[in-house]
Amino acid sequence: MALGGVINCSKARTSASATVTSAMLSTSILPRFSYSSLKCKTKFVYFHRHGIRVPLSTRFFCKCFNDQDPDDITSYRQAFSRRMAMAGLKPHHRIALGVSGGPDSMALCVLAAGWKTEDPDAFGKANGFIDGLLAIIVDHGLRGESKAEANLVSSRVSDMGIRSEIARCEWSDGRPNQGHLQEAARDMRYQIFQTVCTQQQIGVLLVAHHADDQAELFILRLSRNSGVLGLAGMAFTSQMFLSTHPYGKNARNYGILLVRPLLDFSKEDMYKICQGSNQSWVEDPTNKSPLYARNRIRMSLENLSSRTFKSEMQAVISACRKTRAYVHQICCDLINQAVTITDQGYAVIDLSILYPLKIKDIYLSQFVALVLQFISQRHRPIRGGASKLLLDYIRTFPCKTSLTVAGCYLCPAPGSKGAKFLACCSTNPLPLQMEVFDSPSHEEEKQYISSELKQILLDGKAYSDNLVPDASDVHFLDITSQSVLTEAKRLNIISEPTYQSVLLLQKEEMGHFKSKTEVTVDCDSKDEIKCVDTSSSVRLQPGQTCYFMNRFFVTWELKNNGFGSGHSRECYRDGDFTEETQQCNCLSCVFDSEMGAEVRHMIESDWLFLAKLSQSLSLQHAQQESILSDSKTDQIMQKSNPCLDYARSLAQRALWLLKSIPVAARRSLPVLVNSQGLLLSIPSIGFQQCPSVIVSASFKPRVPLGGGRSSFI
Repeated sequence: MALGGVINCSKARTSASATVTSAMLSTSILPRFSYSSLKCKTKFVYFHRHGIRVPLSTRFFCKCFNDQDPDDITSYRQAFSRRMAMAGLKPHHRIALGVSGGPDSMALCVLAAGWKTEDPDAFGKANGFIDGLLAIIVDHGLRGESKAEANLVSSRVSDMGIRSEIARCEWSDGRPNQGHLQEAARDMRYQIFQTVCTQQQIGVLLVAHHADDQAELFILRLSRNSGVLGLAGMAFTSQMFLSTHPYGKNARNYGILLVRPLLDFSKEDMYKICQGSNQSWVEDPTNKSPLYARNRIRMSLENLSSRTFKSEMQAVISACRKTRAYVHQICCDLINQAVTITDQGYAVIDLSILYPLKIKDIYLSQFVALVLQFISQRHRPIRGGASKLLLDYIRTFPCKTSLTVAGCYLCPAPGSKGAKFLACCSTNPLPLQMEVFDSPSHEEEKQYISSELKQILLDGKAYSDNLVPDASDVHFLDITSQSVLTEAKRLNIISEPTYQSVLLLQKEEMGHFKSKTEVTVDCDSKDEIKCVDTSSSVRLQPGQTCYFMNRFFVTWELKNNGFGSGHSRECYRDGDFTEETQQCNCLSCVFDSEMGAEVRHMIESDWLFLAKLSQSLSLQHAQQESILSDSKTDQIMQKSNPCLDYARSLAQRALWLLKSIPVAARRSLPVLVNSQGLLLSIPSIGFQQCPSVIVSASFKPRVPLGGGRSSFI
């Protein structure tokens, strides 16, 4: 019986294949499929189009009943529990599941529910649902029947005792193009996962990627000439960071911990788990479309499904993962030894420490990539020419030149004679973005997530640190991506037949890649909070906070007394401050509380303004000598108010501080200006125009140095 485009199957099912007619790939026409290879007795509902019998739905449900050995289910549950422990997870933790309704995610639900309930003291039930377990079902809204399918998946998940939430996608820019559909859907899906987890105070998300997915990704990346670190595939655990940093004086951004506990399980294991638990699942024949690279590779791998081929594929992937885990540990050590991060948001890298070590290229490339990804807060892989350029730059000792690459500006550190170099955020190619907060909403909830997640991360790290391989167990440190297979064959990790089969798959996919323009790398997720260009009319009002360029919290507020919190009178001892100065409220001179303030990067004219202001000994002197010649600046100086001495003193101190900050690094500092473009404050160095205004800027990058906790064990 068909329900909302869903078709139920009623016998043991172990595999299904579908052949898509290329002429019917359009999403507006239901594709033609052949179900001749189904090993289950299935009742299908068809309709006729152009004389062709076509299934009513592009998706169908399977419900499998067989004589599954109970010992098999027990072994799966035990393996799942071990992987959860390796991630630092315990049954009492709050956990979300990404659920599509397919055999993979339904198997994940089965195992997660069993793991949660195996310890009677670690869980409870409310309204029939297991405490601390939430299934997130994303309705992408790309097909007419998707809503009914999401509702049915929710019903089946609920039958397992798992509370569910259906989130429906809103495509503000319209339906994604067909060639980018899978990537756009993935980006939207993970954005929704993060949003729901944050709203529900959940810090851990489980997804159902498995060993066959890793094999597909290996072939895909091999065909794109990825290095050994890319061939390691998906991480067992990694952190997804929220689109913004949780605001608060002591807030820590732990993001969401993404865990893939099924990476040791095969696709066939997914079916067996569902069969043994009498669970239905969704089969999506659109996953057979050769339009997408992953689908083509998946279908090719299905033709090479011998036990030997699969085990050898997993062996070479495992060797790559060991290499990645080892390289990551080395890079963390190098960062701790040679990198200093300043409060102004730039890094100082000590080449005198790195140079004598004669570090291998694979370590050095990953090391500098991690540093630049942190400085730019753009966590995209650094590949090809850019990677080679960076490697050549960091190999040059002493450093004598500058370089702009990967969203960063690199230059010799002043006074170091080339023994150190700086990595600063390059402001030229980046849009000026700020995320405005009316208040630190849900701060308590986020702190709760951080508290639980912090311990999970510590436990997971303690476990994985004990499993980092020795150098003797790492095989691919000195070879290129083209040599990984050859080295694996030399080491007898893979046999000659497997070697030849993988080379053939690589060649076929490279041919597809060259013949079609197809984006296959993950796209950056769009921020959940609207980002605005600071050249627009959006302004920061008193009491509001903005997150500037994913690195600085900037806020300002009005004070009736001139010397508010965060500033001591000792800082202004060079000025002659009377009681009148301390109590002044001359906001009309530069600050306009109704118009608010704009935030931008520091520019050269700000330095010149400070220099002129610092030379103005008094208002009368400034007027007589015409030190401030700019007409807008004259408007400030001509105001008869006692703020001038205050601003002059801070300008002198700001200039002294700025001399210790390299010119390139100054450009990334946040600056507040008023509606007329007049400089109000440079909060990172403590400069502001008026004692009645308190401005602050705190450097709190969204993603930490090293990209956050990850594990490839």
